[in-house]
Amino acid sequence: MIEGILVEGLVYSLMVLGVFITFRILNFPDLTVDGSFPLGAAIMAVMITQGASLWFGLAISFLGGLVAGMVTALIHNKLKVPNLLAGILTMTMLWSINIRVLGNRANLPLLRQTTILTHVRAMATDVMSSVVAVLIFFLAVTLIAKFLVDLFFRTDLGLTMGAMGNNEQMVIATGANPETLKLIGVGLSNALVALSGAFVAQYQGFADVNLGQGIIIAGLASVMIGEFLIRSNRIWILTARAVLGSILYRGIMYLGRYYGYYVNLTPNDLKLITGLLIIVSLVITQMRTSKPKALLVLPGAGGEEAPPAGAARAAATGKGAL
Repeated sequence: MIEGILVEGLVYSLMVLGVFITFRILNFPDLTVDGSFPLGAAIMAVMITQGASLWFGLAISFLGGLVAGMVTALIHNKLKVPNLLAGILTMTMLWSINIRVLGNRANLPLLRQTTILTHVRAMATDVMSSVVAVLIFFLAVTLIAKFLVDLFFRTDLGLTMGAMGNNEQMVIATGANPETLKLIGVGLSNALVALSGAFVAQYQGFADVNLGQGIIIAGLASVMIGEFLIRSNRIWILTARAVLGSILYRGIMYLGRYYGYYVNLTPNDLKLITGLLIIVSLVITQMRTSKPKALLVLPGAGGEEAPPAGAARAAATGKGAL
């Protein structure tokens, strides 16, 4: 049971990192995720069934999500469409695109296909079961992705991107182009989301056009749950708690599925539970921010605590805050 929760949490952790980038660092509420997640799954499934290189399929899935995110940013930047509506438009268009990618069908099974996880499970021995092998693989993938995200947000570009999420006018005053920053940030976010979708398709054994339905809510819940675990403004801790939030969220969903019948809960109530988790998270966050400012230690002042949007504020203060 524990191994299953950990594996599922790690599989979706890449998606949570993507949601973290847009919602917490860029302050860009992006609903493209509901379309880019199944896009990554669809591309990977088609590449597998066509006999293409598995790692090449992952790369194409990553690029597909990158393009989807950039389309949202372009709609927002060039057409002056609000970011929320821009994401909805791209998400809606991606549903039809995903159907096309899957060959005009809503579902593509992978049960008899060779996937990356097929090779991973083949590495299992008497000492290490196939579940443990998959767990180690996804742990390695998550750590590599987290390390690269941390590294990116320590660069000048990443720091400027975080500052823009906190104060866009200040970034404009420094001569940076916020449109370019949004293009890169939203594209990177959805690339991670699509990569997560590619792994989920292999883990579940199929790609479905509705695979991303409500995935943005799950991502937000994971991000908010993680924020209660550790309070910090350091980027490596912020990304770590996003990963931990993903695992904890999957654990809560597991408990809801298998023990919810004691309180008359059914699988149909899981979305209700998710929504309530987000509402509770928002209430607690508002209670935290309503505390006297004297109780808060701003980034760069020698402490670790920060008000909400700590990632953006930390980036605004320079590398010393990271």
